[in-house]
Amino acid sequence: MTRTTDGSAGDADYARIGDGYRQYRRPEPTFARAIVAALGDARTVLNVGAGAGSYEPTDREVTAVEPSATMRAQRPDTLPTAIDATAEHLPFADDTFDAAMTTFSVHQWSDLEAGLAEMRRVTRGPIVILTCDPSRVEDYWLAEYAPEVMATEARRYPALGRIADALPTDTVTSTPLPIPFTCVDGFSEAYYARPERLLNPGARAANSAWSFVDELTARRSVAALRTALESGEWDRRHGALRIRPSYDGALVLVTAEPTRAPTAGTSTAGTSTAGTSTA
Repeated sequence: MTRTTDGSAGDADYARIGDGYRQYRRPEPTFARAIVAALGDARTVLNVGAGAGSYEPTDREVTAVEPSATMRAQRPDTLPTAIDATAEHLPFADDTFDAAMTTFSVHQWSDLEAGLAEMRRVTRGPIVILTCDPSRVEDYWLAEYAPEVMATEARRYPALGRIADALPTDTVTSTPLPIPFTCVDGFSEAYYARPERLLNPGARAANSAWSFVDELTARRSVAALRTALESGEWDRRHGALRIRPSYDGALVLVTAEPTRAPTAGTSTAGTSTAGTSTA
């Protein structure tokens, strides 16, 4: 596996695009509640590809894994220090954790199957994955103005069936997550009703797909969106979205529950209530 100078593993170079990530990619409370509910009563939780710490529940014992030094440096002091490791090589014994999670990360791994196998190896209970369904990524209006960006995004996300196949001993379910109007986690669909936000270079940098197109293509895409907004074309085509309270896009929560019995002597019973998350 190739790693960048700051330790980034996978396809995105966070040494180049990771600065300021926390400013634009804050945890959306509705998604956080869904993740906490899926984790159930797990007391110990592994967070793989933890980044700056979004969505880590603060009422559990969390172990974070993040290969990028740039992203590890942005974690707030209130969260545990992240371990420098990758999904494909987790430095933990079998069945160490009650549950595991990963958010907006699986599409960046160099070996999805190896990463998920490692997560299952070290986890007794549910594995919770926040990701996007690639079959729906290009249905979003941004594909009209930045087709290369959205095509890249669709290619990067693994098919939901592939994720399920990589966890053959589990019962895997995929639940679409509606995106609220005021979504504070600035992935591209978060701005479904606020297209002007994507004219901001920082907002685009927090969406790694933009880093995979050349500068000329990126400038052309931004110019096309700006022109559509200034001319009123965007509002003629998509203006109804500006008053829609939520948007059903590509975002999904995948939960993998093991069908095998827990290892003897272990318990997934937690001591804290799975009700709130301020990560």
